[in-house]
Amino acid sequence: MLDKVSSWWYGPSKPYDATDPKQNPLNPEGLKPCCACPETKAARDGCFLREGPYAEEKCTELVQKHLACMRGLGFKI
Repeated sequence: MLDKVSSWWYGPSKPYDATDPKQNPLNPEGLKPCCACPETKAARDGCFLREGPYAEEKCTELVQKHLACMRGLGFKI
């Protein structure tokens, strides 16, 4: 019963959407994950292509930079 009253009082709750600027002030432009952090994404992808089978150990720093950038925009990854 409390759920019904709560939803009536506050309205239906929406799941968290990192692309919605109203829910996520860290991403005011509403960027989608595919378009966020293009610089770190390109560097990470380039490293994986260059290093091939050694990418996991040689590209760790670039992967961490890209994850930090994405998290800085409010994406939960």
